[in-house]
Amino acid sequence: MDAKTQARYEARARILKALAHPSRLCLVDRLSKGECSVAQLTEEVGADMSTVSKHLSLLRSAGLVFDEKRGNQVFYRLAAPCVLDFFSCLESVLHSQVQTQIDLVGDMKRAKLKIG
Repeated sequence: MDAKTQARYEARARILKALAHPSRLCLVDRLSKGECSVAQLTEEVGADMSTVSKHLSLLRSAGLVFDEKRGNQVFYRLAAPCVLDFFSCLESVLHSQVQTQIDLVGDMKRAKLKIG
C-alpha cells in the first residue's frame, strides 16, 4: 500500500475511533437535531461537564463537530451531517444481526420439533 492510501486509512480510523464511544454517539445524535451548548449536552448525556467537554474535544479534533464561543458558553454543531448516513448503515447492520439470530432460533425450534 502506498503512503497516500495508508494516510487515508489512518484518517478514517481516527474518525471511527472518535465515534467509538456510546456517549460520543449520543452527542453526535443529539447534534443532528441542531446546535447545543455544552450545558445542554451534559444534561443529555448524563455525565459531568468535564467528561462531556473531553468527548466534544475529541469529536472536534476528528473534524466531526464545530464549536463557537458565545459569551461564557460554548455551542457545538455537526461539521459533517453525512455521519448520520453512517448511523443508518449501522442500524441496518444491527437489524441484519437480529434477523440472523431470529432465523437461527427458528431453525433450532423446527429441528427440535422434528427430533421431539
